[in-house]
Amino acid sequence: MNTRMFGSTGRTLGEVGLGTWQLGAGWGNVSEETALATLRTAFEAGTTLFDTADVYGMGRAEKLIGRFLRETPAARGKIYIATKLGRFSPPGWPANFTRDGIRQHTEASLRRLGVDALDLTQLHCVPFDVLKQGEVFEHLRELKREGKIRDFGASVESMEEADFCVRTEGVAALQIIFSIFRQKPIRTLFTEAKQRKVALLIRLPLASGLLAGKFTRATTFPANDHRNFNRDGQQFNVGETFAGLPFEKGVELADALKPMVPAGMTMSDFALRWCLDFDAVSVIIPGARNPEQALANARVSGLPRLSTALHAHLVDFYTRDVAAHIRGPY
Repeated sequence: MNTRMFGSTGRTLGEVGLGTWQLGAGWGNVSEETALATLRTAFEAGTTLFDTADVYGMGRAEKLIGRFLRETPAARGKIYIATKLGRFSPPGWPANFTRDGIRQHTEASLRRLGVDALDLTQLHCVPFDVLKQGEVFEHLRELKREGKIRDFGASVESMEEADFCVRTEGVAALQIIFSIFRQKPIRTLFTEAKQRKVALLIRLPLASGLLAGKFTRATTFPANDHRNFNRDGQQFNVGETFAGLPFEKGVELADALKPMVPAGMTMSDFALRWCLDFDAVSVIIPGARNPEQALANARVSGLPRLSTALHAHLVDFYTRDVAAHIRGPY
């Protein structure tokens, strides 16, 4: 797998990481055996960054990664773990953003992962008002001085939040939603992030599966899959589900993209390769529910760049047909 420098951290990482929300909860049921096999397959394919969060399965995803590290000596010291805090309960909001709350969640993640220090802790889509007050960043700086965390960053919902965080002292990484259906960061964030050497983690590059091109208007999801219970933002930010697009519109737009997919690529390949073509991107973190998906994601690193003409066409497509339909903070 091709590698990229991860911002100013000094780490060089595989450009295709693994998101583990699917292995925790919220995407239907994934057995422990399948989850561990998925982690192993991703690592063997060259993935060196696992993105997780304390709230994924209320600690389940972190525990699975911790078990994987214990059972896979070859991965120790090679896997960079990017976790998140701020949405776990107890204590819940707003106590999660206090010094005691942040320390409590950090210690819990350390125990579940079985590590001495967290590679990267990210504030997990906390309210913008909290970010602007600044205390949460000082609490993270303190933990870094103590050696509990090596670096810190933020996972954000809007480009306004991203612009604030990228200019905040000590922020090493930002996690953003970015895909063919969410192109705003190109013009609002990428230049500043590169200048400041802030790593960019790209979540939801397949728009919750829309950009795999396999859904129809009649597609249904399990009751415990967020694509069922949050498709219109009933539980959390609507932008986290189908890129903020109404499901039926998303299916229509995905179908319109299919003729643009280059020969020899699947639609998933096409969507992931598009993200990797931007040098501001540090690591993409598509999720996987099984080893086959993890392997398919990793293979995209070896695919050729898309043509300049195709990139221009996709900008026009987004501007003309997609942007007006996006809901939620953006």
